[in-house]
Amino acid sequence: MLNDKGMTTAEYAIGTLAAAGLATVLLVVLKGDWVMGLLQGLLQKAFTAGT
Repeated sequence: MLNDKGMTTAEYAIGTLAAAGLATVLLVVLKGDWVMGLLQGLLQKAFTAGT
């Protein structure tokens, strides 16, 4: 029996497409105004919590 370690070329292609798709979705979500507002609010809370 053959020992298949790692991914074959077709699996690399599918894995690469899946990673690119996930990166695109994350980019679209993270560039949204509501995400920026949420992150700014969290950072303001974090920096003013100790004062």
